[in-house]
Amino acid sequence: MLTLALELGKSIYEIEQMPSRDLSEWIAYSKSEPIGREQRADLRAGITTAVIANSHRASGRAYIAQDFMPFPQSKPVGVSPVEAVQEFKRKLKALKNG
Repeated sequence: MLTLALELGKSIYEIEQMPSRDLSEWIAYSKSEPIGREQRADLRAGITTAVIANSHRASGRAYIAQDFMPFPQSKPVGVSPVEAVQEFKRKLKALKNG
């Protein structure tokens, strides 16, 4: 709950008072798109590391940020916002149905 409170700029008390439906939707969202500042930090570090690794690469496939992230994103980088929302809705519906 602390991560959600930090990300939403709310106190833990405010999160605890949140309606269960809202909290359930945030939990479902966090399963498809992890929330938290650490994931963004990992992405920034991955981008920097990929740039350095690629500048020293002799040949072969170019490195991407996810090659250097401890928990790479499950979906490819560059998914459109519309596709991301559609995917989230599919996952949310699946969670609600079973």
